[in-house]
Amino acid sequence: MTAAIIDGKAFAEELRARVADAVPGFAAAAGRAPGLAVVLVGEDPASSVYVRSKGKATTAAGMLSLEHRLPASATENELLEVVRLLNADPQVDGILVQLPLPAHIDEAAVIAAIDPAKDVDGFHVVNAGKLAVGDRSGMVPCTPLGCLMLLKEQRGDLSGLDAVVIGRSNIVGKPMAQLLLAESCTVTIAHSRTRALSDVVRRADIVVAAVGRPEMVKGSWLREGAVVIDVGINRVAGAEPGKTRLVGDVDFADAMGHVGAITPVPGGVGPMTIAVLLRNTLVAAHLRQGLPVPEGI
Repeated sequence: MTAAIIDGKAFAEELRARVADAVPGFAAAAGRAPGLAVVLVGEDPASSVYVRSKGKATTAAGMLSLEHRLPASATENELLEVVRLLNADPQVDGILVQLPLPAHIDEAAVIAAIDPAKDVDGFHVVNAGKLAVGDRSGMVPCTPLGCLMLLKEQRGDLSGLDAVVIGRSNIVGKPMAQLLLAESCTVTIAHSRTRALSDVVRRADIVVAAVGRPEMVKGSWLREGAVVIDVGINRVAGAEPGKTRLVGDVDFADAMGHVGAITPVPGGVGPMTIAVLLRNTLVAAHLRQGLPVPEGI
């Protein structure tokens, strides 16, 4: 058995194209383009790359891209003031504060300060609560929603399937489980304290690995024909001295002979996150203007 490789990059490009196609209609109705503001505190290299990529993607989709950079020494109050101004800015439909923040800033306080209607990351407790009670009118976190899109593209109706989510973070694990529950899956959230983890994973039709441990999930853990979504992005030593490579939380080569379909790392879930961010910004813009959200996004 050879697994199908789920091409997240191609799906993300299609989603970005659909979003871009819908932007002119919004602009004609609202008299402006949708706007996304990204706030970066400090000079973390990975965060800087992400912010640059998000800015390029936003502009390419025909949206207004706003970037606010603060030094690593910025106080929590200074950051909260930027958030307050963005909340009040009518041009801004989405606010994304790039995480992680410096240690002296309370991430929870910053997330709580964002207008839930502009919280395109879907991290605000109002949006988390809506997702938990099955209310899809709120913003849904980008990575889990992207994972769900890939799953539904691969399997169609997910109703009745057994799903295991490995990882219980507020960013991926918990919202992923809520999304799968809403699709009528039977969901187990597994984590580092789960006993006999391999046995738990082995019964699943769907496995979403978001635990942050390189190649932890082995092929022998996986049920034949399962669909595996690997959210992990781990940098490990490469074959050559001084070189590194990216791997997921699943041992990809080992899993290929067991599962029905699997996302690669890189090129699987990663590209979906920015594509769904653009989608969420467009949705937020329509909701804020009282316009119907376009179908197909």
